[in-house]
Amino acid sequence: MGALTGYRVLDLSRVLAGPWCGQTLADLGAEVIKVERPGAGDDTRGWGPPWMKGQSDELTSEASYYQSTNRGKLSVALNLASPQGQELVRALATDCDVLIENYKAGSLAKYGLDYASLSQLNPRLVYCSVTGFGQTGPRAAEPGYDFIVQGIGGLMSITGERDDLPGGGPQKVGVAFSDLMTGLYSTVAIQAALLSREKTGVGQHIDMALLDVQVATLCNQSQNYLASGKPPGRYGNAHANIVPYQVFRASDQDFIIACGNDSQFVALCDAIGLAHLPADPRFTRNADRVANREAIIEILSGHFLEGRAQEWIDRVHPRGVPIGAINSIAQALDEPQVKARNMLVTIPHPLKADFVTVGSPIKMSGTPVEYLRPAPMLGEHTDEVLKRQLGLDDERLAQLKASGVIEQLGER
Repeated sequence: MGALTGYRVLDLSRVLAGPWCGQTLADLGAEVIKVERPGAGDDTRGWGPPWMKGQSDELTSEASYYQSTNRGKLSVALNLASPQGQELVRALATDCDVLIENYKAGSLAKYGLDYASLSQLNPRLVYCSVTGFGQTGPRAAEPGYDFIVQGIGGLMSITGERDDLPGGGPQKVGVAFSDLMTGLYSTVAIQAALLSREKTGVGQHIDMALLDVQVATLCNQSQNYLASGKPPGRYGNAHANIVPYQVFRASDQDFIIACGNDSQFVALCDAIGLAHLPADPRFTRNADRVANREAIIEILSGHFLEGRAQEWIDRVHPRGVPIGAINSIAQALDEPQVKARNMLVTIPHPLKADFVTVGSPIKMSGTPVEYLRPAPMLGEHTDEVLKRQLGLDDERLAQLKASGVIEQLGER
């Protein structure tokens, strides 16, 4: 039994932010019904290569991107643009606790699928809207994409190397950061709304915006600006407030040191044979090292070039100073700690019995995450859900299929 077992979620979202939220709720035990377009499905179904490999390692038409963010859901292929499809969604929503959608602000109202309409049918419904810019404000009607929001929201201004260094310039994060964080904040908000419903008996509308989340997660960087009036710049792999806290190059490869306090700096210097450095008044306290960043980094950089990365790691790690290699994703997934924490899981898939995916990081002692099913194939559960939830018989399902309102896996 999962923490959210017994809750039912209707997921009308696609691509990443909304689906990431839905997947997290499914991991926690909620039943998540994903509504997708017949014939095409979620946009990310076509975002390959790479494609999932089948039982004999042949390539399938299932995109790896889709697999990464729709685990645990039931797929209903349903034409939302048709009046009959809209009626089916309204009927499903009356028996759901949560609805997630990421259509442009106001666009579902013309279908009678907005919060105002559905809350009349189901006052207990928790309705979560995910958009680029929110339901209000001068940019509410604009589409929002993670890349654009990383730029507008300030993240790219502090990501990347300094302009005066090789390769300098703004960079986006290597994953869709604002999408993923919005998915997580949406999950938190939905669970809070469900708790509130226990007290009030009614649901509510949650208005989530990628831009809001991006601004909120600037964290110390935005507060640094509010305190100083100076917009933070890019530090590459260095830290704005802590020194040394960055990537260094050894004679063979790069590695990371994250020296979080003065006692760790003393231990670091002792371990690498520079025990005299903390006595230098330029470097004694972290504030001193930040003020004299260039000087201390020049000393340490030159010193680290005299040895191999693993040698430095072996010398520093026992002293309790955070230090580590820079792994590829292949190396990261092969890390003994990652394996020990069960971050790779096998979930039988209709096309591959030993399908492997990255698991949830949530570890709960009483209601652990369960992996009941992989990301669904398009329309895999259409008949099952509509029969169970709405009581439709085979004749009615056949009529809806003939008119193109719904689609069941394998029937195209």
